[in-house]
Amino acid sequence: MTALERLELAINYGLEEIGDLRIGGFVSEVAPSHYRITGLSQFLKLGECVGMEHDGETQLGEVVRVDGSGATVKSFDVGAAAGLGDSAYRIGPLHLSPDVSWKGRVIDALGRPIDSQGVLRRGEHTRSIESPPPQALNRARVKTPLRTGVRAIDLFMPLCAGQRIGIFAGSGVGKSTLLGMLAGAKGFSAVVVGLVGERGREVREFLDDSLGQNRKLAVTVVSTGDESPMMRRLAPKTAMTIAEFFRDRGESVLLILDSVTRFAHAARDVALAAGEPAVARGYAPSVFSDLPKLLERAGPGVEGSGSITGIFSVLVDGDDHNDPVADNIRGTLDGHIVLDRAIADLGRFPAVNILSSISRLAQHVWTKEQQTLILKLKSMVARYEDTRDLRLMGGYQAGQDTDLDQIVALVPRLYDALTQSPSSPPSRDAFRELSDALQAK
Repeated sequence: MTALERLELAINYGLEEIGDLRIGGFVSEVAPSHYRITGLSQFLKLGECVGMEHDGETQLGEVVRVDGSGATVKSFDVGAAAGLGDSAYRIGPLHLSPDVSWKGRVIDALGRPIDSQGVLRRGEHTRSIESPPPQALNRARVKTPLRTGVRAIDLFMPLCAGQRIGIFAGSGVGKSTLLGMLAGAKGFSAVVVGLVGERGREVREFLDDSLGQNRKLAVTVVSTGDESPMMRRLAPKTAMTIAEFFRDRGESVLLILDSVTRFAHAARDVALAAGEPAVARGYAPSVFSDLPKLLERAGPGVEGSGSITGIFSVLVDGDDHNDPVADNIRGTLDGHIVLDRAIADLGRFPAVNILSSISRLAQHVWTKEQQTLILKLKSMVARYEDTRDLRLMGGYQAGQDTDLDQIVALVPRLYDALTQSPSSPPSRDAFRELSDALQAK
């Protein structure tokens, strides 16, 4: 045996005796919103994970700030306990290994199963939680029409496979109900659902009632409202990473995120803990860069791969559709569906305001005749609503304006045709059904 071979054996033996080597530090500050770690700052990068050991248990946190004196870490646990001097060590960035067998499973934001169906099978390839979107010039075009089964959407704001659209609504206007109706849409080989900041009782309702036959195709990522901001901030990224896995396999993916606003709220908590200033209604600047980074990952993949059709709910604070988060999201997506509280108060559901809603890819779905019809119907609805006060005061007399007479006769029938409940059968041919409703005596 040569000297070099003896040295190799000695090194291998020493490594077996030592075990895994870890770069470590210790907790130097504990605050309600974060920890400070000393001794690791020269080895850490933003977004990497750190493990902290306390009473024999390991708690996971993410690095949100690094400076010369240490690193600021936000824990993924709620009320995680840590003491001064507890050991901490670098883990690295978060990764997932999705697999086709994940369909039908329910997981948390860290990719751990929470459905009591056993461990998850790890896929062959590992994917970063922070993957960039495909290059703009390499992405496929979005042109294939998509039928949702919701008449108001299929008529006035039709979607295409690979489109990204937002549902904007205040609380209690039917946003989750409409999402549930869209979750049962046909034509997808994979469904990924991200429930972010939801009430705990609504999770089972969505899984058992809304998904329907798509349940066996769905991977559901859950982070309820009682979980930490870190988990609520991570859940949409986990859902997006899983959707990208199925897209790259060539599948047509339906991605539902409810809601992006709660992701923004969680990102705000993290940014403020990292020391960022609040610039717009308490939101830090990084929140408005995190939103498009997340939303741009949805959509069509590169030529020859699949697509991610993204439906994102946006909870409008105080029914203000121009609040900074809603405005940022609306400018990023390929269309928006506005739910109006005044319409909901009249008992018309889904409470879609067809005058305020738009699909930027509708031209790929409508024929010229259908587009002409929709524009005509919108103008009729606009005049019907503009003359509502006049009619209520008795200022309208039938026979004096033939156009208004036609509008008063047809628009209520249109409203009735657009009314649809979750228990109603999905629309099969929206324009045929609309024609039947308008011609009914």
